[in-house]
Amino acid sequence: MAVQTVATPSRPAPWRDPKIRAIAVQVVFVAVLAAFVAFLVHNTIVNLRRQNIATGFGFLDREAAFGIGESLIPYSPADTYARAFLVGLVNTLYVSALGIVLATLLGTVMGLARLSSNWLVAKLAAIYVETFRNIPLALQLLFWWALLRGSAPPPREAWELLPGVFISNRGITFPVPFAEAAYFWMAIAFAAGLVVAFAVRRWAKRRQERTGQQFPTGWAGLGLALGLPAIVFLGYGLPLRLDVPALRGFNFAGGTAMSPEFGALLIGLVVYTGTFIAEIVRAGILAVSWGQSEAAMALGLRSGQRMRLVVLPQALRVIIPPMTSEYLSLTKNSSLAVIIGYPDLVSIANTTLNQTGQAVEGIAMIMAVYLAISLLISLFMNLYNRAVALVER
Repeated sequence: MAVQTVATPSRPAPWRDPKIRAIAVQVVFVAVLAAFVAFLVHNTIVNLRRQNIATGFGFLDREAAFGIGESLIPYSPADTYARAFLVGLVNTLYVSALGIVLATLLGTVMGLARLSSNWLVAKLAAIYVETFRNIPLALQLLFWWALLRGSAPPPREAWELLPGVFISNRGITFPVPFAEAAYFWMAIAFAAGLVVAFAVRRWAKRRQERTGQQFPTGWAGLGLALGLPAIVFLGYGLPLRLDVPALRGFNFAGGTAMSPEFGALLIGLVVYTGTFIAEIVRAGILAVSWGQSEAAMALGLRSGQRMRLVVLPQALRVIIPPMTSEYLSLTKNSSLAVIIGYPDLVSIANTTLNQTGQAVEGIAMIMAVYLAISLLISLFMNLYNRAVALVER
């Protein structure tokens, strides 16, 4: 009986093997890209040397010799360029963080208002969205800056909005508490309250899954976050002494002030970004099937409970990814502060590179900082998205 042999297929030639060709193409692409980058770096260094322009970051240790109008950290013209750069970075982070929080609140409120059954509320929210999202942000910043700087009176004729709160062309001046030891421990108590509230929320969630009984985690968390600092405040004997601003010469002394430049930048970023967040929130809620709300009503849930327990947890899957993009856009749009004179990262870096002539290093630092901030925001939002994602069973 003849034995049949099975012929094994021969291995194709290397240039015909798809895996080998794919690896070869990637190696060639990386090599070409690396050669192009090396050419650009070499050409830049040669041109800088030809024009007798120094390279490197050694200039950061030299004296800056220029003033900065607003600084959240101590700074003087005798400080280094590195210190000036840090001032710009802190200013950028400050206005971006405030802008993200306020734009989220405003956008959420306006997004819910657009879905309101009240005709007037829905139309006013729609007018806000369609008006401010279609005007370039740069024009809005100039408008708010002109309104705060040009329309407000001088300090001697300032408007007293509230007792101790004055509005003038120097900005908004308002009282602040004097530093007290109690405030540090109140901050510790507030942080501890948030941690305990988070633990209570997790316990209440497991309890509800096990027994079906709900626990007022919102009110409990609010009571912990505010109650513990209040207890510390009472324990220290209510130490509340305000540094109230008063007119001294041609300006106010005491308290603190929000400059027109900072106010215009913050208002512009919040109002502009809030329009896009409003549409994101509205779209996320509309993406949830109406049958979910009907089922919640059939179970006897009130409107607030339906939104909090049924609609929003499902809408977050649609809301969070585009919301991340808006947070990134707000942070990067803060660089437009240079057109109204607010000393952010870009403005101070421009002054630095104009004085030192080292534009490549200055621009590289700006790019690196915005890249790092964007990656951190994306990382945080991705972790939050994973935490609130609904796990299918």
